Amino acid sequence: MSYNKAPSITAKVRIFTYEPCGEIVRHARRLEKEIYDNPGSLPFQEIIYCNLGNPQALGQRPINFFREGVRSLREAVADGIAARDGFPSRPDNIFLTDGASSAINMMMQILIRSHEDGILCPLPEYPLYSASIILHGGTMVPYNLTEDSGWGLEIFEVKRCLEEARASGLTIRAMVVINPGNPTGQVLSITNQEEIVEFCRKEGLVILADEVYQENVYTENKRFNSFKKVARSLGYDHHDLSIVSFHSVSMGYYGECGRRGGYMEICGFGDDVIDEMYKLASLTICPNIAGQILISLVMDPPKLGDEAFEIFMVEKEETYSSLLKRAKALQKAFSGLEGVSCNKFEGAMYLFPRLRLPQAAIKAAQLEGVSPDVFYAHRLLGATGIAVVPGSGFHPVSGTSHIRCTILPGEETITAMVPRLQAFHEAFMDEFRG
Repeated sequence: MSYNKAPSITAKVRIFTYEPCGEIVRHARRLEKEIYDNPGSLPFQEIIYCNLGNPQALGQRPINFFREGVRSLREAVADGIAARDGFPSRPDNIFLTDGASSAINMMMQILIRSHEDGILCPLPEYPLYSASIILHGGTMVPYNLTEDSGWGLEIFEVKRCLEEARASGLTIRAMVVINPGNPTGQVLSITNQEEIVEFCRKEGLVILADEVYQENVYTENKRFNSFKKVARSLGYDHHDLSIVSFHSVSMGYYGECGRRGGYMEICGFGDDVIDEMYKLASLTICPNIAGQILISLVMDPPKLGDEAFEIFMVEKEETYSSLLKRAKALQKAFSGLEGVSCNKFEGAMYLFPRLRLPQAAIKAAQLEGVSPDVFYAHRLLGATGIAVVPGSGFHPVSGTSHIRCTILPGEETITAMVPRLQAFHEAFMDEFRG
């Protein structure tokens, strides 16, 4: 017997990209080493990482309650979901996972049978989805969010993409919805969610609801509603529609990225499918216990009368208020730059401003063999030490340029960062204007 020593998965791994940890970040690490080895050699003294959604890596203090105490696990998560939505949740429908990523990968493995199976995904997208679909042998079917309407999700656009995919011979299995959005930061209206529920019910699609930023909603006229709550409010139960929702301890106001805790709640699947899910989940024995404990605490935080309640609420409000101040400062800064537009920040942890760069800058990028947003991000990093993610890594509409910038650096850091950003951008535009 002979074995193929070059695993077939290698080709698939080469296909997808993951820009949040891509070349810009690797270059930032090299510059950081240069600052350490040769102080004063660069025009800045530190790298400001605006590329990742990891709050504590950027100095945010952990919420004390999430570092203490244990009560129960799946039961606590189910109770927390029921309290949040006002509809029952069964512990047997909860899978505790090593963060949301492992749950998403598990669902792709369950849903995708061959390259003829398609998954509807939003563009711009969080690249975990395209990567996971590719790795599991499926076909990503993109639908475009509309930037001019605040990154809105237009159901007629989704329907068009679905019909074109089916006409090409694909079987569409599910629709991914990220709410609040990453990288775009929008929060879906309840009306929009109802349209999606009705659409997926009619078309027989599983809703894959990425709800990891459900605690990060900053706009007064919108609030987070889970897709399960929306479906139940419309009168649909598990016989009518299949929904999988994902959550994680990495996001929210707690930002416990290193703890690797999360869950998925599955609704509307038969017992035979659930049995197969348990079998697949069992291959990894179990998720880490610290992550399991933490996600149960996230879903069952202290209540009025509990010993930890007062300090928990103070820490939560301080963190939330600070995130909002940082978001407003960055949104104002980006919106004030020549040739840059930035939609109103509604949720999650990111801004996704659009760059309208001079033709000379676009030509310079072409000469270097990179996209304009990569060219801009490299120049920004080299001049200021500010590391952002080129928007092309999230696959926005062709011909547009964006960057994704997190709101997570501390308030003082952002205050110091804004003038550097403004000075760089003015010099960049002057250099390439003619």
